Amino acid sequence: MILWLNGPFGAGKTTLADRLRLRKPDLLMFDPEEIGFVVKATVPPAASGDYQDLPLWRALTIAALAELRRYYPQDIVMPMTVVRPDYLDELLGGARRIDDELLHVFLDLDADLLRDRIDRQVMHPDPARNREIRQWRMVQMERCLSARERLPDGTLVLDSGDHDPDALATIVLDRMNAAGAAASSSLDRPSE
Repeated sequence: MILWLNGPFGAGKTTLADRLRLRKPDLLMFDPEEIGFVVKATVPPAASGDYQDLPLWRALTIAALAELRRYYPQDIVMPMTVVRPDYLDELLGGARRIDDELLHVFLDLDADLLRDRIDRQVMHPDPARNREIRQWRMVQMERCLSARERLPDGTLVLDSGDHDPDALATIVLDRMNAAGAAASSSLDRPSE
């Protein structure tokens, strides 16, 4: 199964991914942001400054995911904020072509709580760089929170303000197990 953890910057995607790996150690962690770093260092930036606007980033993300699946059968977790509906459709569609067992989770939370989390996070050891990242995340808040209104069908929306990371991990693992059991039972049914 491919598990895409989506949601605003600061919603808890990486923390949840880390908790999932603690509970399911064979889970592979694939962070598409690492592909973004390679793209930013290799080609001219998008006019917007956002590497997600480069078709190359989206294509390389799907290609890397395909190669991971080709060589490793275990579940893959991908913590990555993608809120543009067309990009999300492209990426999730590509992921489904690689593995038809896909769970898209969107971590949602109250704007005030998100703002507080962003204020308290240390994302870079250099204080000046940390301030830049914090400011950028604050600017992105509204578009990321409003993305909930345009999520694809089947998205599991979880409130990361109402649930701690361990409770979120339990919910996600239960959903993954249920999906795996359903897929397994459909394979066991005789053909008509």
